[in-house]
Amino acid sequence: MSDSIIIIPTYNEKENIDRMIRTVLHLSKPFDILIVDDNSPDGTAEIVRKLIKKHPDQLFMIERKGKLGLGTAYLAGFRWALENKYPYIFEMDADFSHNPEDLIRLYNACAGDGADLAIGSRYISGINVINWPLKRVLMSYMASKYVRMVTGMEIMDTTAGFKCYRNTVLDKIDLDRIKMKGYGFQIEMKFKTWRLGFNIVEVPIIFTDRKEGASKMSGGIFGEAFKGVIKMKIGSYFTNPGKKI
Repeated sequence: MSDSIIIIPTYNEKENIDRMIRTVLHLSKPFDILIVDDNSPDGTAEIVRKLIKKHPDQLFMIERKGKLGLGTAYLAGFRWALENKYPYIFEMDADFSHNPEDLIRLYNACAGDGADLAIGSRYISGINVINWPLKRVLMSYMASKYVRMVTGMEIMDTTAGFKCYRNTVLDKIDLDRIKMKGYGFQIEMKFKTWRLGFNIVEVPIIFTDRKEGASKMSGGIFGEAFKGVIKMKIGSYFTNPGKKI
């Protein structure tokens, strides 16, 4: 058993999941992997089941009954990881937009340099995004700027989904009270981590848009985040950051 678990939510990722799992399992540092599949109709889960037979001590899967949202997939993964007592808990996409080699850099930021949350950041050293249309880059960058303005956080990439948490962070957050389900989930988790006073660092990465499969991004995802950030900030005035929030 590794000290680190990588949570990868999947929905229709048959083009990517086999290669992603094999790549992660062959890194110089050992990682375990937890796939959270939302009943992908393309057979993603079947591919994972076959790989589990080859790697039963490193690869695991939660199969859900339908497409329930990115946030709830990660929450299910967090609970599983905490129950199994992993010290370091990662979030990662299945589509190679996150470079698996960067997992080691995120791990070192926490295990070696004392971070409680290490964020793979697209914007901490300029704008490091490849193959995104300019409109989408601007939308993402301005979304992070908007979040900083509303919340007061000094995090450049507030919507990033490539992260490493110490388990002490997730133990302190009341996962049952996380409200946002789409990409707003990423903002809400960072905000709660920040309010609790944990040490957050941003590790510069290069984000490359997927080459295989279809993006799950939509206007509704950004709409939820836009409204949710304001509600989240207002709600923070009525919670005590000294307790679980």
